[in-house]
Amino acid sequence: MKFFARDVLLCGAWVGAGALAVALTTGAAAAQDKTYVMKITTPTLNAAPDRFAKEFGDAVAKDSGGRIKAELYPASQLGTIPRQIEGTQFGAIQCAVIPPEFFVGVDPRFQVLTAPGLVSSDEQAQRVTADPAVRKLILGLGAEKGLHGVGLFAAEPSEVVSKPEIRHLDDFKGKKLRIFASDFQSVAFSRLGATPVAMSPSDVLPAIQQGTLDGAVAGVQLLAPMHFYDAAKYIVMTGHAEIFIVAEISKKWYDSLPPDLQQVIDRDGESESKAIDPEALAITQAARKTWTGAGGELVYLPEDEHAKMLDMLASVGEDVATKNPQLKAAYDIVAAAAKRAK
Repeated sequence: MKFFARDVLLCGAWVGAGALAVALTTGAAAAQDKTYVMKITTPTLNAAPDRFAKEFGDAVAKDSGGRIKAELYPASQLGTIPRQIEGTQFGAIQCAVIPPEFFVGVDPRFQVLTAPGLVSSDEQAQRVTADPAVRKLILGLGAEKGLHGVGLFAAEPSEVVSKPEIRHLDDFKGKKLRIFASDFQSVAFSRLGATPVAMSPSDVLPAIQQGTLDGAVAGVQLLAPMHFYDAAKYIVMTGHAEIFIVAEISKKWYDSLPPDLQQVIDRDGESESKAIDPEALAITQAARKTWTGAGGELVYLPEDEHAKMLDMLASVGEDVATKNPQLKAAYDIVAAAAKRAK
């Protein structure tokens, strides 16, 4: 009887192990068959963030074998930028492609790339975004607040669109201008005598049309497709800073993915960040042609006044960063990378 009982126990163990193996195999197969939806939100329309969103979504869908399906929501269809960021943090939105300074409420260090005078050309800006130290810094921010950074690239130069004419440096005085959510921009335009107001892109055009704003800090990639030239004819080519873009994945959603799909997200985010560089330059040139073709004007300050403006803004980065030790450390990283990228 003891021998029989042992055989029964062994047989039961083998059956249990077999059932467990079948369950694990079935579970793994189910995970392989599951389709994940990745909603990608952008605040722009037909601009570099939208091109990145499409190509990133296409790459992920292909490399995941169709297990991840990308859905694109441009032009703030999923809400204002603050709502887009919150949605990404909590998992309702899976990916947000937005200028990093709008994440300043998550971590003040997100704004360091917007410091005036950091870069002087698109090509230098592109080299900064490829710098390992910069990528590690920016993409690592927000990790403890629901975000997982996968992409960073330079979109276009920062400019100022204006309803009243701005042809000289003194013309900035008294103007009420929308800025990105950045202390660097606030201090910079205050120095020029303007009144800076942080505002989400979707609210800017109505504010200019209603006269509550004189203009806005933006890029022609946003301004031309959204027909800003109907309300504000002039774009002042200040060249004071570059507009960068960060792609943030919902960490809650990212953590729910199988490891192989997490690798797809990370790998394609990095590769598409590099691939967008020449396309961003082409999009900017096309948007400028659209702007002037629709009756808008690209305005350049007199050479001596432009040089004076850049000189006035040269110390903004250091002055703002020194008020916060963490911000200063982050600023030093990007400033050093910018010097290496010249």
